[in-house]
Amino acid sequence: MFFSCLVNFLLGGVLGAMGGLFGIGGGLIAIPVLGYLYGMDQQLAQGTALVMIVPNVVIAFWRYKQRNRIEWSAAAMMCGPAVVATYFSARLATVMDARKLHFCFALFMGLLALYYLWTLLRGKREMQTSLRLGRRYIPLVGLSAGASAGFFSVGGAIVAVPLLTAFFGATQTAAQGLGLAMVTPGTLVALWTYAHAGHVDWTVGIPMALGGVLSISWGVALAHHLPERRLRILFCGALLLLSLWMMIAG
Repeated sequence: MFFSCLVNFLLGGVLGAMGGLFGIGGGLIAIPVLGYLYGMDQQLAQGTALVMIVPNVVIAFWRYKQRNRIEWSAAAMMCGPAVVATYFSARLATVMDARKLHFCFALFMGLLALYYLWTLLRGKREMQTSLRLGRRYIPLVGLSAGASAGFFSVGGAIVAVPLLTAFFGATQTAAQGLGLAMVTPGTLVALWTYAHAGHVDWTVGIPMALGGVLSISWGVALAHHLPERRLRILFCGALLLLSLWMMIAG
């Protein structure tokens, strides 16, 4: 029992450090790793990964709020639809065929890797679009991000940030703050939904969460001392290969 908890703690530490190093990856990588190492089906892997994701999201939001201003009115407009979409998409994910969900997750991970690879290769050039939507459309961002967070357990803020910067003219900093404000309650709803459906292994998830919380800052610090852009390109390549492997082997 102690040995298995230690292994899970160390695994969470590795995944947490990866999340800090690459900016994405902790929860995203945890899901296929749980499936491969523990033989979990897709629902159980996603629900268990949420145990690790929730504290990291809460801590990130708290630290961001201490250092930056959050536009609470816009966050509220996103948060309500996001929570509703998270709940219903998570309910759908918990009852659908595990193989179909597995394939959808692999496809999502591959598309996400391609998007991040594109943003890295284009350098610091901003995405240009003549379309600037009004604030009344912001709830649609919450719906999209919430659907991703509930269905895949990850991706809420990843979806929201580029939408806010591209179509609402938000700065990267403002978009990240809004994304965190929106996704924090959503991840709690997603975890409750998966747990209620019996798709969470707490004996694996809790030690992983503790390891991830303790190591994520190390990953962030390491990112400032390594060629981060090159590492992220390699990481995106690894995500693509992992996505293809999941599609073929799943």
